[in-house]
Amino acid sequence: MPDFDFSVLGTREHPTLGLDTFGDAPLDDAPANHAETLRQTVAEAVLADRVGVDYIGLGEHHRPDYAISAPDVVLAAIAGQTERIRLGTGVTVLSSDDPIRVYQRFATLDAVSNGRAEVQLGRGSFIESFGLFGLELSDYDRLFAEKLDLFAALQDEGPVSWEGTVRPPLVDQRVYPTTAAGRVPAWIGVGGTPQSVVRAAQYGMPLMLAVIGGSPAGFVQLADLYREALGRMELPELPIGMHSPGHVAATDEQAREQLYPHQAELYTRIGRERGWPPYSRIQFEQAASKEGALFVGSPETVAQKIAWGAKMLGLSRFQLKYSVGSLPHDQRMESVRLYGEEVIPRVRELLRVGS
Repeated sequence: MPDFDFSVLGTREHPTLGLDTFGDAPLDDAPANHAETLRQTVAEAVLADRVGVDYIGLGEHHRPDYAISAPDVVLAAIAGQTERIRLGTGVTVLSSDDPIRVYQRFATLDAVSNGRAEVQLGRGSFIESFGLFGLELSDYDRLFAEKLDLFAALQDEGPVSWEGTVRPPLVDQRVYPTTAAGRVPAWIGVGGTPQSVVRAAQYGMPLMLAVIGGSPAGFVQLADLYREALGRMELPELPIGMHSPGHVAATDEQAREQLYPHQAELYTRIGRERGWPPYSRIQFEQAASKEGALFVGSPETVAQKIAWGAKMLGLSRFQLKYSVGSLPHDQRMESVRLYGEEVIPRVRELLRVGS
């Protein structure tokens, strides 16, 4: 693994605090919904940069309820209107993409943003991209494993020789553009499988835990497993991050009342696709509880919960997925503002006090 300053992604002592969005779009069949949602996403990221948020991650989807299918294009638009915020994904669905093109796109983004690009690689939680791009779902595991192996080889930014079953081999092939830092930093996003955690360590890639259900406390064993695997391979400690949904408003009551109907509609709709029962208020309150996976409430409530999770898991990064269903743009903007101006400074204070 070549020298790279992973501290730019965050450290336990100084974690980066970011935001994620999938470009959640209303489902009322209005032709302009996706276009307007994409413009709103850029505005939300520009505000995030202005109020001190460290990172913005855009998740790739190919469904009517999410507007972002080409995160790198939207990130390039954001790069042109921002100065300091890091730009990445959450996640890029590597299984249904070309690793070389992914690397080229994010190396290009890194250049135009003056070194602020990174990428989070994953399988994705939906499967629409397989049929869309002519791939067989039966190849789910093989596609991700081989494409991740190729992407990891590209990170050295030297001549690449690689052979697998998903594409023709490469022999001493160079990929351009190269980056000023020597690589596009890449995380591996996982939903909770030990095998994926160990694989992230094997490739020397930071680990992003998608904590969208249960409790963050349930992921401590995975964080420990990752550090143990790094140790066995005599690799230095690398960043661990956590992605969780939530919403910030002036008070706990306001945040919950704003979020609940959109959270319930989204989870009930997805549940119909997957055979889950309708989402209930009881489920919502359990998730929003002190140790649940939903980070919703006043700035103080959300900050306390982030600090708790960061200490427990030893996080170097936390990403709040702040857009949920058809939550209105003005409420998302206020959530972004409060996150940057009040939550982030309070988290940093809490972590200093607890150190």
